[in-house]
Amino acid sequence: MSATTEQPAGDTIVEPQRGLRGTVGDYVERVRGGDVGSLPAILGLVVLTAVFAVLRPTTFTNSFNFANLINQSSAVIVIAMGLVFILLLGEIDLSAGFTAGTSGAVLAIVLTRQGQPWPVAVLAGLATGALIGCCIGLLVARLGIPSFVVTLAAFLGLQGVLLKLIGDGGTIPMRDETLIGLNNDTLPVWLGWTLFAVVVLAYAGSSLRRAATRRAGGLHADALSVVLTKVAVLAVLLGAATWYLSEERSRNPAVTSIKGVPQVVVLLVVLLVGLSFVLGRTSFGRHVYAVGGNAEAARRAGINVLRVRLACFIISSTLAAVAGLLLASRTNSISPNTGGAETLLYAVGAAVIGGTSLFGGKGKMLDAVLGGLVIAVIINGMGLLNQPSSVVFMVTGVVLLVAASVDALSRKRAASTGRV
Repeated sequence: MSATTEQPAGDTIVEPQRGLRGTVGDYVERVRGGDVGSLPAILGLVVLTAVFAVLRPTTFTNSFNFANLINQSSAVIVIAMGLVFILLLGEIDLSAGFTAGTSGAVLAIVLTRQGQPWPVAVLAGLATGALIGCCIGLLVARLGIPSFVVTLAAFLGLQGVLLKLIGDGGTIPMRDETLIGLNNDTLPVWLGWTLFAVVVLAYAGSSLRRAATRRAGGLHADALSVVLTKVAVLAVLLGAATWYLSEERSRNPAVTSIKGVPQVVVLLVVLLVGLSFVLGRTSFGRHVYAVGGNAEAARRAGINVLRVRLACFIISSTLAAVAGLLLASRTNSISPNTGGAETLLYAVGAAVIGGTSLFGGKGKMLDAVLGGLVIAVIINGMGLLNQPSSVVFMVTGVVLLVAASVDALSRKRAASTGRV
């Protein structure tokens, strides 16, 4: 008598759940196969934080500097989020920095010179960003002009537009308290803890529902132990950050009290969750990955490649407009240098350092956050060490080159192991 039991006809073959040990083993195998994902960025963030914490233990690790890191990196992170869409297509956008500056200038003009309320000004800024993205996307998708050429032209042209709007050497002040507070003020302590609870509970509910859905469909699904471990790790990390930010960090608490999670964190969380959902859970997101992986195969599969490319450029430029608002909020004004200088370079570096491939088809929204934090830690830590800008640029360039090298090597490794 055979010891093998045949599967009854018509029954669904349910894949076994992956326990904690199996999940770790699968991840190790993926890394060995070239799928490193965000691992280099996470390791780099840990190492850099440890180094600067040792070299500047009293200044780098205090809660004031921790909150300042978040505020400093917010605009770069948001621009990088938009660039993730572009890089997933295998394209590039060199104009995102001055798109942020131009959109911020329009916002400031509508707010200050025309006296409109801040919601109207914000909509005007976002519409400016979307219009710029639409023009770039049409030139790239419809006319077939390389994105490098189009966005380089936009980089130069928008710099001129920004100068025209503001005037040489001039600035446009921001006086609206709501907009200024967006990237400067903090949430009440109780609201910060409420945000922490909402994020953790939402992540737990989403993970449990996804695991149940996959099990019901007969697919591989994480075991309950794995889901609970992930939720616990997230809760510990976010809980520690919230607790640290809830401490008093004002140098003179009797005059001004500064404590709580920065307001901009709410915006970053909303964008991270919303855009991650778009990329990971919608047909549009799947089409973006498909076009980036093989545009011709995507076209033959019935995907409107031109529309996907146009939409990605519009999304990227609109997010750059959001970054323009954050830059204006941070400095309380718009100047001809807003969004210029190293802003774009840091944003592209953030996306690549975080794990988004320059070759298209691989990356996720969390990459922008991780890469942006790596960039911010380098700039902040080197500043506390009193290093000149030349050293900061060189170190950042080396980190970016290492990230690009890891990307190229991991793709070769994945191809050799048949994972591509």
